[in-house]
Amino acid sequence: MLNFTRCQHLKQITQKCFSNVPVKVLTRKQLLLSRTFACSESGKSWHSTHSLVGDKNIILMGPPGAGKTTVGRIIGHKLGCCVIDVDDDILEKTWNMSASEKLHNVGNERFLEEEGKAMLNLSASGSVISLSGSNPMHDASMWHLKKNGIVVYLDVPLVDIISRLKSMKIDRIVGQNSGTSMRDLLKHRRLYYKKWYDARVFCESGASPEEVADKVLDAVKRYQDLDSDTFISTRHVCPKDHDKRFPPKYFSEAVIEGLASDGGLFVPEKEFPKLSCGEWKSLIGATYVERAQILLERCIHPADIPATKLGEMIETAYGDNFACSKIAPVRHLSGNQFILELFYGPTGSFKDLSLQLMPHIFAYCIPPSCNYVILVATSGDTGSAVLNGFSHLNKNDKQRIAVVTFFPENGVSNFQKAQIVSSQRENGWAIGVRSDFDFCQTALKKIFNDSDFTGFLTVEYGTILSSANSINWARLLPQVVYHASAYLDLVGQGFISFGSPVDVCIPTGNFGNILAAVYAKMMGIPIRKFICASNQNHVLTDFIKTGHYDLRDRKLAQTFSPSIDILKSSNLERHLYLMANKDGQLMSNLFNQLESQLHFQIEKMLIEKLQQDFVADWCSEGECLEAISTTYNSLGYILDPHTAVAKVVADRMQDKTCPVIISSTAHYSKFAPAIMQALKIKELNETSSSQLYLLGSYNALPPPHEALLERMKQKGKMDYQVCAADVSVLKSHVEKLIQNRFIRKSE
Repeated sequence: MLNFTRCQHLKQITQKCFSNVPVKVLTRKQLLLSRTFACSESGKSWHSTHSLVGDKNIILMGPPGAGKTTVGRIIGHKLGCCVIDVDDDILEKTWNMSASEKLHNVGNERFLEEEGKAMLNLSASGSVISLSGSNPMHDASMWHLKKNGIVVYLDVPLVDIISRLKSMKIDRIVGQNSGTSMRDLLKHRRLYYKKWYDARVFCESGASPEEVADKVLDAVKRYQDLDSDTFISTRHVCPKDHDKRFPPKYFSEAVIEGLASDGGLFVPEKEFPKLSCGEWKSLIGATYVERAQILLERCIHPADIPATKLGEMIETAYGDNFACSKIAPVRHLSGNQFILELFYGPTGSFKDLSLQLMPHIFAYCIPPSCNYVILVATSGDTGSAVLNGFSHLNKNDKQRIAVVTFFPENGVSNFQKAQIVSSQRENGWAIGVRSDFDFCQTALKKIFNDSDFTGFLTVEYGTILSSANSINWARLLPQVVYHASAYLDLVGQGFISFGSPVDVCIPTGNFGNILAAVYAKMMGIPIRKFICASNQNHVLTDFIKTGHYDLRDRKLAQTFSPSIDILKSSNLERHLYLMANKDGQLMSNLFNQLESQLHFQIEKMLIEKLQQDFVADWCSEGECLEAISTTYNSLGYILDPHTAVAKVVADRMQDKTCPVIISSTAHYSKFAPAIMQALKIKELNETSSSQLYLLGSYNALPPPHEALLERMKQKGKMDYQVCAADVSVLKSHVEKLIQNRFIRKSE
């Protein structure tokens, strides 16, 4: 089939060679050769020297009124190839009557059956085929067509479709029964369209046929170009002549490897895809799931994850496990301040927005013939989120993917610890470390970069290590969606018009959340300022103000907001890489200096560039508690400590000339002792469950988090291991867990 993915080639070859050599991802050349062979039974390459399509067909799919016929003719003229309109050239000639007459004569079911039979007789190559609106409702004929072509879905706004159908005086289409509105039927049709397409052309309202045709050609070119969406390390030093030791990676390779082998982080080799103003406006009325699929399709090559498979993953990730149907709603707080509520997932923090999706992406990308262990360092929320996310994989995937979470034994809230420990399942474990998050994160990076240890695990146990922290691109990428979605919601609610700027204020520790907002801006969301909010561990605030990242004589303080109790901010490297015009050598120098000398200084030009978009400040413990108290007393809304940090900084730094969206990164229930202290609530029974129920009785906003309440009732694995702050000790624990989980290859 045409949509033979890179991952499938990787899986096939890995199955053949795994018993003899350690698993390696395929080279770019191998993948290209595999794709070319798969795409042409005659042996001819899909990359034709004389035509864009070669021997393959471009198949245009979409609802009635999408403009498939007109767009197909334009494309045929541009390419100099045959154009086949299914209605005119196949159906009418087969039936000797129009499709509308046939539908009237035989009815819906018989029409679909006879239409499908007619399509099964179609044999074409190197052509543009404009399908009827109902072709995708017949499975056998669509499989027949897909064998020799790329299916392009013309995703036209419903309002445009309905308007066109009225002007064409079409009042009935296949499948429409008495009492069914045209709008409802067209929405139902999308279930069929999303099942078949290889590439989507997202059409903005009012787009001309010529504009749509150009988009189709761009989509086909991207689909064919396996090197169009590659990733390189932030420490890559050969932009013109790629270093053979560190070649660019595909998305699936970057996901599997997690951390680049030179110690850097994977970033897109080219610019982030950018949506037009019209495309963004078409998403204003879309659901979160629909927005996520459009945006992530632009960022993930269909050869890595086919669009239809990606859609299934997204629908699974953001389904019934979220307490709010809007997934990440925006709530007006007061004045020009809005709260982006990111805590409706199963573990009550913003990490769920990534970690309900990332495990499915990871499981799809990895080869089936080896085992994977995901190592995760958590400052509090990531631990339970990653254990929960990977526990929802299917049985086969859980048998080959395990998760080990390392958390600072005394550096998370009591509730967070209980949540992490009770989230352990048959494929997930929690280990407390007698140190802080920075040690955990640094230790894991050292483990990943220890080729002797990782090689030993691969050869001895058939097991490969990877990560689910935000150093992994698949963890970071989904976060872009909720920043874009928040802006669209403000437009949809009438607070702003599209194009008006907003600021975002984000409690920041590892820099991933705020970096995702930067990427949303690169995709076209008009964010004016990024306000970085720190607690007493304000190394990032100091850096943004001075350009000096200094860890000397700085000790990590334990605060009411433990998830941002971080001094070594991993994702900062990705942003500096962008600002420094992708200077990998500079990144290598700066972050190696940070490791050896505990500080680095960037030059004045970079400081000025950073400060064009970023402002920063920090919040004391007293100010945090005061913000929680004041907000509740005046607005009836309870902020969690991290959100309180952001509100204090937003109040201080934002100039009130535009809206500011404050990211609320966790539900307040997870930090009940701090909330009770702020609200001056005294409770004799200090169990976590009693505290949650007591806070829930206050009838405040946001409402109690039912999943967290249920979690406290459940009995998960409450025993866990604690280890010393020593990398060799962590390695020993990892190996023992692998021994217990996976069978030795030698056995």
